[in-house]
Amino acid sequence: MVMYSFSERRALSRRRFMTGVAAAGGAGAVRSFCPADAATLSAVPERSSTRFSLSVESVPVVIGGRRAMATGINGSMPAPTLRWREGDTVEIAVTNRLDETTSLHWHGIRLPAEMDGVPGLSFAGIKPGETFTYRFPVRQNGTYWYHSHSGMQEQTGLYGAIVIDPAEGPAGTAERDYVLVLSDWTDADPEQIVSNLKFQSDYYNFRQRTVGTFARDAMRNGVGATIRDRLRWGAMNMAPTDISDVSGIIYTYLMNGQPPETGWTGLFRPGERVRLRVINAASMTLFDMRIPGLTMQVVAADGQEVEPVPVDEFRIAPAETYDVIVRPEGEGPWTVFVQSEDRTGYARGTLATRPGLPGPVPPMDPRPLRTMTDMGMGGTPAGGHAGMSAAHGGMAGMEMSGSGSLKEGVEVQSVAMMPRSRLAEPGAGLEGNGRRCLTYADLRAVRAGEEARAPSREITLHLTGNMERFIWGFDGKKFSEAEPVDLALGERVRFILINDTMMEHPIHLHGFWSELENGQGAFRPYKHTLTVKPGERLSYLVTADTPGMWAYHCHLLYHMEVGMFRTVVVS
Repeated sequence: MVMYSFSERRALSRRRFMTGVAAAGGAGAVRSFCPADAATLSAVPERSSTRFSLSVESVPVVIGGRRAMATGINGSMPAPTLRWREGDTVEIAVTNRLDETTSLHWHGIRLPAEMDGVPGLSFAGIKPGETFTYRFPVRQNGTYWYHSHSGMQEQTGLYGAIVIDPAEGPAGTAERDYVLVLSDWTDADPEQIVSNLKFQSDYYNFRQRTVGTFARDAMRNGVGATIRDRLRWGAMNMAPTDISDVSGIIYTYLMNGQPPETGWTGLFRPGERVRLRVINAASMTLFDMRIPGLTMQVVAADGQEVEPVPVDEFRIAPAETYDVIVRPEGEGPWTVFVQSEDRTGYARGTLATRPGLPGPVPPMDPRPLRTMTDMGMGGTPAGGHAGMSAAHGGMAGMEMSGSGSLKEGVEVQSVAMMPRSRLAEPGAGLEGNGRRCLTYADLRAVRAGEEARAPSREITLHLTGNMERFIWGFDGKKFSEAEPVDLALGERVRFILINDTMMEHPIHLHGFWSELENGQGAFRPYKHTLTVKPGERLSYLVTADTPGMWAYHCHLLYHMEVGMFRTVVVS
């Protein structure tokens, strides 16, 4: 696989910046040379299969008028959509045509540990020139996805959708059924991105507060309050503008592999129900999705059915999936608008009655700002915690020791002493925007959970980091410093996550369902990825019913790569 250095492939110029933001033109278009019909990347295949042959290989793309190499499957990026049927046993022969080891992880799929596809745990990886055949029974249905778990291949394009039909046949809830794979593309070397973030954590944040924003804030809030706010953030050596580590300055946001200037199109007839299976395959970007003028009925989260929730907008973090149904009565066209959380760019699509009818692009919302609540300094404490947060900008932070006491360390920049439940909040930038926004508190399973046992114990983990050094981990430890989390086979436990950082973290436990405790009792939703907001405390139940070594990590790729990863051992 050909890789390009940061200096060779991207200068942080105004021209390239404009390809990622709302005013983007055609200069930075990302196009894959895909031999397959475009519908392969958007519409759900007509029938399921049990045997697949996948070739992981370099795929040529055009970026900003220049050729580059992505990592794809069978000549396409994103990879082809796979359709399975619940109750079948699938066989997927994966041949590695790269010059480095690769792997495929079946995200959210319940399967034996040796089939999960994480090199270094229960699987050796697929070496160049070799073929590995995954074989496992399909025990669920819904919308899922697959991606590489080797190095930075996920960032370079190695991801695709999975649609699993129920055992009784395809769900008949909609006349149209489309997959929407969202992603963030860069022609920069991912290793160089990590290096830049370690050198300067706000390297890709070009929206810092200035004298001009001080004057504007002072007019709105008063000079005294504005000065106090600036001093408070300065004392922590942090900035409320730190929303995303990597932004539209080097990212182009894609929908089914298409950049904003071209977009994706799905066809419909007025009055038809259209199911959109939305998958966030981005490496580092949270997206906010809406279709102006249409109400979306959220009917599934992470592949599992939920009671329909009517919304105008929802946030989707990396690795999450949501199924929504819309029913356009008029001809439209209707714009599927997906903006990055930090508002530095967007992806878009169109629902139209015929090809060639792009919908209007709405303006992006104002950029959000972090608050003291995001630092665990405000609101009603959750879980009996009390006291003030400790933030130590420019100093050694505090890390959690095994006994729960604190000790000095460089891997923790702040400790949220007043974390709270934020399940009923839609997220930064979505509050008070005049639209109905989905929250985790809205999610209610259509059926009661199969497991009624109470947990036998609790495991509390702090999500920690040092923004200045770009170090991320659990309980103040990187993966290289941490012991595995040991679970007994058949044990039922409650995981409690406390986010001590000022960033969202989508946390994914491989191999098991995470039953979110969101006030729905026995109808709590089953998810495979849970996004923990800054300063938030949440809990979920896990039944350790499958033995093996399992990955447990933040699904922001660069956070995982630098240490926000643990191994869960079930024996």
